[in-house]
Amino acid sequence: MSENVETRPEAPLVNAAQARQRVADGAVLLDTRSPGGREKTGPIDGAIIVDRDNLDAEFDFGSPARHAEVASLDTPIVVVCGSVNGSGPVAQNLIARGFVNVVHVEGGAPAWHELDAE
Repeated sequence: MSENVETRPEAPLVNAAQARQRVADGAVLLDTRSPGGREKTGPIDGAIIVDRDNLDAEFDFGSPARHAEVASLDTPIVVVCGSVNGSGPVAQNLIARGFVNVVHVEGGAPAWHELDAE
């Protein structure tokens, strides 16, 4: 990842309800939290666990480690982390790689889980 995050296009931010609707409409949900973060706030059903330090392998279409659910650069993607400080750089990285339909979640996993409590 040689490109500086500050020079990448900013990823759109959506609230948790909008993110859930995108997933209901077919977007792939990526959970970029650390193992400790997932343990602290709990899993997110249906999310693909992504190592934000291994994006080259996980999102290169020629890599055997890539996520098959992300079939093309047009695949809608929702990125969630513990906060926008984690999800934002991952979403920006994906956009810089050419993915055209990427958003990340305002309030992160805590906001996602708050909807479960409603």
